[in-house]
Amino acid sequence: MIEFVWPWVGLLLPLPLLLRWLLPKAGSRDAALFVPFFRNLSRLQQQQAPRLSRALLAALVATLAWLLLVLAAARPQWVGEPIQLPATGRDLMMVVDISGSMEAQDMSLGGQTANRLQVVKSVVSEFVQRRTGDRLGLILFAARAYTQAPLTFDRATVETLLLEAQIGIIEENATAIGDGIGLGVKHLRERPQTSRVLIMLTDGVNNAGEVSPEQAGELARSEGIKVYTIGIGAEAATSNSLFGPRTVNPSADLDEDTLTTIAESTGGRYFRARDQRELEGIYQLLDALEPVDQEAETFRPTLSLFYWPLGGALLLTFLLALIRLPWPQWLARRQTNAAAAFGEGGKA
Repeated sequence: MIEFVWPWVGLLLPLPLLLRWLLPKAGSRDAALFVPFFRNLSRLQQQQAPRLSRALLAALVATLAWLLLVLAAARPQWVGEPIQLPATGRDLMMVVDISGSMEAQDMSLGGQTANRLQVVKSVVSEFVQRRTGDRLGLILFAARAYTQAPLTFDRATVETLLLEAQIGIIEENATAIGDGIGLGVKHLRERPQTSRVLIMLTDGVNNAGEVSPEQAGELARSEGIKVYTIGIGAEAATSNSLFGPRTVNPSADLDEDTLTTIAESTGGRYFRARDQRELEGIYQLLDALEPVDQEAETFRPTLSLFYWPLGGALLLTFLLALIRLPWPQWLARRQTNAAAAFGEGGKA
């Protein structure tokens, strides 16, 4: 149905009449008309009727243009039927590490060597697609933490922003785990207390930021936010050296003790993902989170319509300008000139 955003604008409808009544009439600028004989007077009376009809037409067009302008100013819009938004689900904030260490080529994806972030994008994007009915958000962190997507039902946008994340868009030489968790808690603290979940994925140890991981974990616990932490990275990789190939642990810097403490203190769990298969299993386990009832929300699509009456008013304004032009005088002058030219030709 059609609704008006500013219906009170309709009070302006009688404004032209009030101005006509209150303001003094403009003086006549017509030249005095002298009629030397009655035949010319009779011809003038015959021309008066078309002039009156043009004035009446101009008044009607101006009135209609004013009505359309007032209608446009009232901001009409078409309001559709209410659409019920999902009323169950979780408020789930994903916090993903994109520091330089996530570029380590110690995992495989589709049978080919891949870095950690590529595997995370592949697994987490599928997780996002499956979370129908959840509000999802995305925070990226390295030396600092940034909100990439606030909590939203728009899973497609969250997935796109995740897939577009690149190592280096944030200072990559440090890892601020505490700031990432703290920023996630800030987004979740206003949501219903029984539906707040934070999933934090990292491959290193906290060495930057204003908030320590322990402080962030305590803040999440005090707010009743459940935190799941995931440590990613292989535990064995082969590297070449002067003494030949040797096996190293590329995840030696992973602070599993702190991640475990944060998760368990908030009622969550710590998971270890050494390859793509384990990471997929972790997110499938997280999929088993029971949805909880939330306050029902509805959305009514709206379509602005003001440009239709506004366009009509502009067209009528052009028409009014055309009506106001002195067409009879121009035609009379043209006929007089033609008659004069004809008379001169006849004399010749």
